[in-house]
Amino acid sequence: MANIIINVSKYIILILMVLYTVSCLAVFREEDERARDGRLNKQIVYVFLMHFLCYLTLALSNPENMKEIVLFYGVQIFVATIYMYLYHFIYPDSSRLITNNMSFLLLIGYTMLTRLDFDLAKKQFVIATVSLVLVSVIPWIMDRYKNMRNYGIAYGILGIAALSSVFVIGVEQYGSRNWIRFFGITIQPSELVKILFVFFIASMLSKGRNLRQVAVTTLFAGVHMAVLVLEKDLGGALIFFVIFIFMIYVGTGKIRYLIVYIAGGFAMAGLAFVLFKDRLFDHVMVRVNVWKDPWADISGDGYQITQSLFAIGSGGYFGSGLTKGSPQVIPVSESDFIFSAISEEFGVLFALALILVCFSCFICFISIAMKVRNRFYKTMAFGFAICYLFQTFLSIGGVTKFIPSTGVTIPLVSYGGSSVLSSLVMFSIMQGISTIENKEARKIEEERQNIEESAVKEKKR
Repeated sequence: MANIIINVSKYIILILMVLYTVSCLAVFREEDERARDGRLNKQIVYVFLMHFLCYLTLALSNPENMKEIVLFYGVQIFVATIYMYLYHFIYPDSSRLITNNMSFLLLIGYTMLTRLDFDLAKKQFVIATVSLVLVSVIPWIMDRYKNMRNYGIAYGILGIAALSSVFVIGVEQYGSRNWIRFFGITIQPSELVKILFVFFIASMLSKGRNLRQVAVTTLFAGVHMAVLVLEKDLGGALIFFVIFIFMIYVGTGKIRYLIVYIAGGFAMAGLAFVLFKDRLFDHVMVRVNVWKDPWADISGDGYQITQSLFAIGSGGYFGSGLTKGSPQVIPVSESDFIFSAISEEFGVLFALALILVCFSCFICFISIAMKVRNRFYKTMAFGFAICYLFQTFLSIGGVTKFIPSTGVTIPLVSYGGSSVLSSLVMFSIMQGISTIENKEARKIEEERQNIEESAVKEKKR
């Protein structure tokens, strides 16, 4: 009986995933507010049903840990329900799509981590829940303090100092010295500095877009990226570079800056490779060679990517079923390669739908950026949109052999305390921008209606 339930659940989960994905994209086309709210309400039903079936499968497949898994499921649902209700009660002008997608991605991550390593799943849940409470005040802070745009240089200095801290108290993992450890807790400063970096560029460009301002911004940004290169965190340096060039383009509106910086970036990368190939790029060359031909050393350096490709291929369109695959054989499948694990057990169709859900987050961020009137918030929202999309692309592209692996995680899905915290901060800032803009738009609309009513009354007189 248990096997029948597990096998049937696999297909129902896929159907619910497709429905959720279609709803995520269709909500942008709804002009009627009631119809939009209806779709968003249905999303919550789809997510909770999916989550229930996933944990039913996990519980039936692990009878020895059934009580603990059921309890963990109940706590997750309790936290998700309370959070979604209270958040929109406190911030009625916030984006419900962002909240739904954020909850969905977290719950998918908990599910897969429970399958791979129950202890890591519980740890991730605790980190994410504490982070949710902490970041929930961000929209309130943004609404109360309007002068955040005034501290551009301070954001830049603080970011460089935080990145440089790894040279003093840093530890090396996976070939990069970009972690620090406090009392047994390991933190990746670059994850949090991304937030400061976006604030820095948005603040600098909101004060002026002349050549001098752009030059100062470029200097500080270059130092950020140089520090990351010295840490051998080239994936992080690439993310910072892409954020920088697109924010400069959006902030100034001049395409020549985009062309010059892209060309300059390639030139600097080539020069650094020639001068410091053996000191900084040795592990990068290993990843590039593995990307070119992982089958040449399938039991050595190519083991991780080949196992990832085997997992994705063996899952097929519909997946082997939750707990029915072997994702644990992929090294670090709980973090960098979690997309491969999801593809194997949930199927390629589910994985493609997950990509579209992530893309809907990007569209939502861009939509907020297009609507907001304040230049500082507009540039910042666009920066976070690029940051989110490019990080997701690097992660999924690396595990599917589309690009060399960069060791980047999928925001909110992969295991990693620093990644989860920085992603939740990013989503909360976007909620703050959305709240501020919607409040302003409503205020303008009320003033317009008052003027029209006054004009009508004046005519009657």
